[in-house]
Amino acid sequence: MLSCLPKFGVRRRQAVLSAMPSLTAILSASPATLKAMGVTAETIEPVLAWQRQDERHPVVANVLRIWDACHAGGIWLLTQGDSDFPEPLHHIHDAPLVLYCLGNRALLQRDQIGIVGSRNATRAGLDHARKFAAALAQEGFVITSGLALGIDGAAHAGALDAGHDTLAVIGSGFDQLYPSQHRKLADRVIEHGLLMSEYAPGVQARAAHFPQRNRIISGMSRGVLVVEAGLKSGSLITARLALEQGREVFAIPGSVHSPVARGCHHLIKQGARLVETVDDVLEELGAWWSPTAEASPTTSQPALAGDLDPREIAVLEALGYDPQSTDQLCSETGLPADQLMQSLLLLELQGLVSSVPGGFQRIA
Repeated sequence: MLSCLPKFGVRRRQAVLSAMPSLTAILSASPATLKAMGVTAETIEPVLAWQRQDERHPVVANVLRIWDACHAGGIWLLTQGDSDFPEPLHHIHDAPLVLYCLGNRALLQRDQIGIVGSRNATRAGLDHARKFAAALAQEGFVITSGLALGIDGAAHAGALDAGHDTLAVIGSGFDQLYPSQHRKLADRVIEHGLLMSEYAPGVQARAAHFPQRNRIISGMSRGVLVVEAGLKSGSLITARLALEQGREVFAIPGSVHSPVARGCHHLIKQGARLVETVDDVLEELGAWWSPTAEASPTTSQPALAGDLDPREIAVLEALGYDPQSTDQLCSETGLPADQLMQSLLLLELQGLVSSVPGGFQRIA
């Protein structure tokens, strides 16, 4: 009921909490008491309707609709009064009053790390997201992200494909999933993790919902890793919120020519930890973890000489981490175009290079 009340934002809630033991106490308070705390008439009216059990009142009717939808969809509600409400969320600004959840409740008590980034990610960025997610999950973290296209989806998939848990926070009701392309991924998250939203069934995604969603991602996480981000992106909002909430912020650097690397470079200039391997993240977060016996996929390097022939080695050595055209590579290697393309294809199949706008670049 509290989450559906109009004109009942953060300041009003804080005023109520300064006078009452809990927010739910307003549901039985008298009009005079509510007015004395500065609660507006727009909020008092539905409270009184709730007290009268007036199911025809639009706010009360909406609450009952949400309750029925949750019951029908197997959705469970998490409120600030529940014992397993994530402790870190109690301490953030504008903590959510209610969270709608599907999946494994036990994940709420596990250490989490957020992985976020550009929706228009490069192939290298998607690869980084998958590998870092799998390796960090192997170390015991729940991988938390926003189920968006690009880096978010790759992070969830990376954890799931490696057999680990993941938690997704979305900016809509479960029945209005956005983006719709991630319906199958969301189903995997529900089966092998936890899907969460601050928004009730029936609520469509809106632009204003995503910064709100981001504060939950960062608020539940011990740290946030930004893989790729433009200078004006939601990922930077998540990073800023993480800093405000006292969380660690990590960023993977990229090419100086790449627009999706500029946000990460900006964060690094502002003091975010530059990340090249998973160990960089683990060292910053503390010594509670113990490295696994096997090297993570982001810390190991391919044994090039034993796997590649001299022509492929020459092409790989000519490539940098910035895009290079095939004309440039032909000039530098002296190879004819057909042999160059054959070598590039083989290198790409081995996960050593990636085709990108402008040509090819090395990713390992």
